Amino acid sequence: MSAIVVIGTQWGDEGKGKIVDYLAEKADVVVRYQGGNNAGHTVVVDGNEFKLQLLPSGILYRNKRCVIGNGVVVDPAVLITEIERMVEKGIDPSGLRISNRAHVIMPYHRLLDAVEEEYRGDFKIGTTKRGIGPCYMDKNARSGIRMVDLLDEEEFSAKLERNLEAKNHLLRAVYNEAGFDFEAVKAEYLGYAEKLRPYVTDTSTVLNQAIDAGQKVLFEGAQATLLDLDHGTYPYVTSSHPIAGGACIGAGIGPSKISKVIGVVKAYTTRVGEGPFPTELLDATGDEIRTQGREFGTVTGRPRRCGWLDACVVRYAGNLSSIDYMAITRLDILDKLKTLKICVGYQYKGRQLNEFPASLKVLSEVEPVYEEFEGWQTDISGIRSYADLPANARRYVERLSEVTGIKIGIVSVGPGRDQTMILHEMFQ
Repeated sequence: MSAIVVIGTQWGDEGKGKIVDYLAEKADVVVRYQGGNNAGHTVVVDGNEFKLQLLPSGILYRNKRCVIGNGVVVDPAVLITEIERMVEKGIDPSGLRISNRAHVIMPYHRLLDAVEEEYRGDFKIGTTKRGIGPCYMDKNARSGIRMVDLLDEEEFSAKLERNLEAKNHLLRAVYNEAGFDFEAVKAEYLGYAEKLRPYVTDTSTVLNQAIDAGQKVLFEGAQATLLDLDHGTYPYVTSSHPIAGGACIGAGIGPSKISKVIGVVKAYTTRVGEGPFPTELLDATGDEIRTQGREFGTVTGRPRRCGWLDACVVRYAGNLSSIDYMAITRLDILDKLKTLKICVGYQYKGRQLNEFPASLKVLSEVEPVYEEFEGWQTDISGIRSYADLPANARRYVERLSEVTGIKIGIVSVGPGRDQTMILHEMFQ
């Protein structure tokens, strides 16, 4: 049995898609277990860039089963468009399976996401306005529409009618919006249902059978640890659970079936949207990292905030998800810097903190404790062996391992599959 979970350890955009794509070569099944099309993975194959939103990264390989789990919220229009684009590029999507328990993003979810964010004024949380949060809200309020409902015209019609009655009243009375026409939405979504019907099944059964049969299964999370609904920098979080435990709920497998957890760590720190960021660089160095790393959102195009590598964040992620190995990405982006820093601790009002703060007030006031390192100031993108990396580059990542207590498993020095150094084989 070999089931590996790949998670992000920071605020997202760590390069999970590249790591999952690399590991997917040896996997039989690749699973997306939470989030929606508010998260994107960029994968580069033979110089061609693929931007994935809902499809698991393994879709780029032939003869892989790719699963969208029950924990994902699915915008049918986005998924169908993504499938069609893959077909246009010669990629066969027939191995895709979608959970019949996954919830469906409706047009009222997208509109509510937008108007509610606007009404927050100065207290915006930075939502992508794609309806993900409102869809998860309906899921928890037990009024959501699942894929299994969408495929049953009678069931779908009844649920849609009830939901539109409530949502239209809210939109008109509170937000002065016109609302939605029942027949128009019904016709649109029943069209989606027929296109997606061949892919929908009980994916929990598919996955448990695969694991029990000894197949290699790879689980990929969207977003990252500090965007986890319970454990992230609330309320600037997503509406699901990107940590490793989320794979059990979002895919329908037991925790004893997970054999290994890999935490993807960007060699510096970025985040999108609002909220405290202790190591943020609001200077020329931050601008240089953003420019060198092309730090703009895959889905939204928003510029990302950039800062020094924060080992406190990575250590916290390691504890929450029992991370076995780190996959360090984008090390090459730091090639030109003369000096680098790693935050190894936080001080708050003169005392050392031993835990990651739950309070955003505290997190916004902590003083990072930095260790400084000499840069390597040479192009490492062509290096293919960890031993051949400059000593300063190795010192940098090895200190991160020491501070966090997490072993180094993978080091990436570029977006290509061949720019990946494996220090420990993950599928064994």
